[in-house]
Amino acid sequence: MSSPAGDLQASADNFADNPKSGSTLGTLIGDLSIEDDGFVDDVSLNGLEDELHDFQNNDDIAKILANGAKLRDYTKGVENNVRQVELESIQDYIKESDNLVLLHDQIRDCDIILSQMETMLSGFQAEIGSISSEIKSLQEKSMDMGLKLKNRKVAESNLARFVEDIIVSPRMVDLIVDGEVNDEYLRTLEILSKKIKFTEVDPMVNASIALKDVQPELERLRQKAVAKVFEFMVQKLYALRKPKTNIQILQQSVLLKYKYIVVFLKEHGKEIYNEVRSAYIDTLNKVLSAHFRVYIQALEKLQQDIANSNDLIGVEARSGVFVFSRGKENIKNRSSVFALGDRLNILKEIEQPALIPHIAEANGLKFPYEALFRSLHKLLMDTATSEYLFCDEFFGEDSVFYEIFSGPFGVIDEHTNTFLTNCFDANGLMLMILIIHQHQLIMSRRRIPCLDSFLDKVNISLWPRFKMVFDMHLGSLRNANVKALWEDDVHPHYVMRRYAEFTASLVHLNHEYGDGQLDLNLERLRMAADDLLSKLARLFPKLKLQTVFLINNYDMIISILKEANADGGKTLVYFDEMLKTNTAVFVEELLLEHFSPLIKFVKTRASEDSSGSVEAPTVAEVEPLVKDFSVRWKTAIELMHKNVITSFSNFLCGMEILKAALTQLLLYYTRLSECAKRISGGSSLNKDLVSISSILYEIKKYSRTF
Repeated sequence: MSSPAGDLQASADNFADNPKSGSTLGTLIGDLSIEDDGFVDDVSLNGLEDELHDFQNNDDIAKILANGAKLRDYTKGVENNVRQVELESIQDYIKESDNLVLLHDQIRDCDIILSQMETMLSGFQAEIGSISSEIKSLQEKSMDMGLKLKNRKVAESNLARFVEDIIVSPRMVDLIVDGEVNDEYLRTLEILSKKIKFTEVDPMVNASIALKDVQPELERLRQKAVAKVFEFMVQKLYALRKPKTNIQILQQSVLLKYKYIVVFLKEHGKEIYNEVRSAYIDTLNKVLSAHFRVYIQALEKLQQDIANSNDLIGVEARSGVFVFSRGKENIKNRSSVFALGDRLNILKEIEQPALIPHIAEANGLKFPYEALFRSLHKLLMDTATSEYLFCDEFFGEDSVFYEIFSGPFGVIDEHTNTFLTNCFDANGLMLMILIIHQHQLIMSRRRIPCLDSFLDKVNISLWPRFKMVFDMHLGSLRNANVKALWEDDVHPHYVMRRYAEFTASLVHLNHEYGDGQLDLNLERLRMAADDLLSKLARLFPKLKLQTVFLINNYDMIISILKEANADGGKTLVYFDEMLKTNTAVFVEELLLEHFSPLIKFVKTRASEDSSGSVEAPTVAEVEPLVKDFSVRWKTAIELMHKNVITSFSNFLCGMEILKAALTQLLLYYTRLSECAKRISGGSSLNKDLVSISSILYEIKKYSRTF
């Protein structure tokens, strides 16, 4: 076997003897050598143009072509260089031959070691494959065991829960059968309820043998528990019937504490629950009905009579002192029939506690019916609110409340209907309507809907009665006996005072309520009152007396309306216009009474338009007027003042009318003075003319009294 070094040496000798034998480049160049006279015939020129194009930018080729050297010579030079480098490389390999031999031995040793390792790793691979299979098998067994363990735990848990849900302990039996109904008893009832529900819900439980053993015991316990709690609830309900029992305290402190009994009976003793429900409804219905009946009877003793069927606006007074004696009685003992007075305060006391009758009676107090009405319905609201919340929490049914309060509602309805049949107090009825409206708002704020239908029903019953009474007042004005009502007195008529007070009361009450239909009815009432007033005025023989009568009544009506409500509405606007119109008429009548010649002359002859058909006045015509005025004008004004003072009830109104009359007189006299100055020879009248400043001074003197 030859050594690598020997082989390498032989190759070097061979290359030295035959240089061309191992020269690949020389062979290639020889094959592609170019003769001077052209190409070899068998050389293909395909692609040559592309190669020339690729090498046209080559620096070496460009340098060769630039020097003009022949390609063959250049090729030989390159071949010699390559051969020289090859020989030097062979010498380097020869020098390193020992190292190469050593490297060869090391490679062979490594090859042996790697072969041994390969064998060993193959064995390891086989063993690892076997271990992997075992691990996989163990993993599958572990998962299977985990699943079985989980299933066993679930089964154990279900079984434990089943046993716990179905088993009846001796302690539980003792508590249900012999225990006292208390908090612990209620907790035991909850446990019993869960056990009964458990046996009824799950179909698999129904098929179990254990249930067949336990179910009879559960049924006996259920029956015993139902009977025991029924007896307990009946005793508590009997306590509600005892006199002077505070129902709300008993409900909150006792019944609500045991409200689970109702839940238990509803779920496991429906018939007994219905009996308990019926017993509670019957008990509360009777108790509350009796309480409200007694309360109403006590309130009736406090009622103050306000009006009867004869207390109408247009009804004739039976005597001349009727109005004043009636008014005196009203001030001392009762509210006015037509004016609100202090009755309006009831709307400010809307949420005050209900009246305590025996205290009010002991103090000798009397109240108009709307105060009793408010108190009764305030008690109803508070009682209904408490009972509604209790029924909702205790029974969980709204129907229980309505069945209970059918009795109290009936008692209150009966009382209200009886009162309305004999009620002729329109103001009281309107106050009750507003009270019901306020109570509806209160219940809405409480978010308690239990009285909605009842309060609506009361409201519906009040409006027709109010309309009937209002129409009675309206009819009394329309059908009034004018001759029977007329009195030879220019002061405000008592019928008009009634009308003003009545209208002011309703306008004030309707200000916030805003019922449009009532506004229309008030307009009808105003027309009837104004018509009656005009008829009464026409019975006076003189226009002046008629006007004074109208002014006094209009002024009185306006004052009452303004006192009740600054706005007053259309009614106040109408009477204001009528007052102004009649004031102007009275001023003219008053001046004509004292200065008739002067006024007639000024209106007919003192016109500044001289071009008219009226003949110009002369000194002879004006002089008597001027002298007459200068003599008696102060006396006439004094008489006018006395006339006004005695004619008008309202001093302020009289003074305003006097000022208007004096102002109008000043205007008339100013025109007369100017006329006197314009006529020929009028300067002779200057000595008799009263200065305007003197008249103004006199007017101011009377103004100071105002």
